[in-house]
Amino acid sequence: MTDDYFHVLNLIGVAFFAVSGTLLGYEKKVGGFGVVVVASVTALGGGSLRDLLLNEPVFWVADPDYLYSTYAAIFISVAFIRYLPHVSNYYFLLLDAVGMAIFNIVGIEKSLIGETGMLIAITMGTTTGIFGGLIRDVICREVPSVMRGELYASACVAGGLVYAALFTLGAPYIWCILGALFATVFLRMGALHWNWRPKIFKKRHYTE
Repeated sequence: MTDDYFHVLNLIGVAFFAVSGTLLGYEKKVGGFGVVVVASVTALGGGSLRDLLLNEPVFWVADPDYLYSTYAAIFISVAFIRYLPHVSNYYFLLLDAVGMAIFNIVGIEKSLIGETGMLIAITMGTTTGIFGGLIRDVICREVPSVMRGELYASACVAGGLVYAALFTLGAPYIWCILGALFATVFLRMGALHWNWRPKIFKKRHYTE
């Protein structure tokens, strides 16, 4: 049952990120095959890096279901945009946040299955969650969200800490997933709505 949950969760995460990549490609007026490239890199990039770091078979090479999920999400998104071209940017941000949160959980889960420690699992979850979006933004000539001082990678870390806390307390598997998912999406969307920004460096005020 756990394997089924993991597989379905991964498929959903891939689909969400493929849709967010398609929406950004549309917004940036990327044409034809370029949209497929942007969406595919967004959907598959983070997980590919994770698997390479864990010395595991790359997930979409080992199981073509993830490619089917990616291409189906791209096709449906393109069809939707063709008939409803005025798509709000809010949907892109929401899908990106949910996709990031799901991939964060998948990265943590896959690391724990590989018997890493929880610290490595949280780091791997964050890497999985942000890397596809980072490549997407670079390809589309956007300043990557993770570099803007917003709650992006920090939201993944917070979600990972919630997962770790619930896991340590012996909470059921589904509650670990839901807790991490809610924390990540809430922090990411809350940061966009209320302009939450972590202040790492404090500005110094010099007096003459």
